Amino acid sequence: MIAVDFQEKLMPHITGREQILQKASLLIRSAGILGVPILFTEHYSKGLGPTVAPVSGLVAEFSAVEKTCFSCTGEPEFIHRFDLLKRTQAVIIGVETHICIAQTAVELVGLGISVFVAADASGSRRQADAELGLRRMEAAGIAVTGAEAVVYEWLRRAGTEGFKKVAAMVKES
Repeated sequence: MIAVDFQEKLMPHITGREQILQKASLLIRSAGILGVPILFTEHYSKGLGPTVAPVSGLVAEFSAVEKTCFSCTGEPEFIHRFDLLKRTQAVIIGVETHICIAQTAVELVGLGISVFVAADASGSRRQADAELGLRRMEAAGIAVTGAEAVVYEWLRRAGTEGFKKVAAMVKES
């Protein structure tokens, strides 16, 4: 999973930020339980600040790829870390949907990666921009979905230890 730019100076301006943070939390905590690796990014952290505590505090050893490119794929360190994971799919969450999320998703598809965007764990300053970004991504063959759907795809089946832990979190979200 790729968690993009949940930063201190961006989040107060994001429409629906409380729900976005709630759904992002569900995905990040579920990923931790299920062993799904997460790459975090921060866009020009000197100006936009660090990742907000409700996100960075969900992982034991938080580390983010610093970027100045809007697309994560424009940063060699991001590509290096992503390549090390040897993944053919990526779930993307974060801000802003119409800028960094859309550019990253489209470029990952160009690299042969199947991309899913959890729309309820992503957002923009203006809802209209978020919707335009989602439409752009759908037109590019990117699956737009929700956090709960992602979690259940990761689980694949009921009755496991992971299912019991994650299902309890889904009920809370």
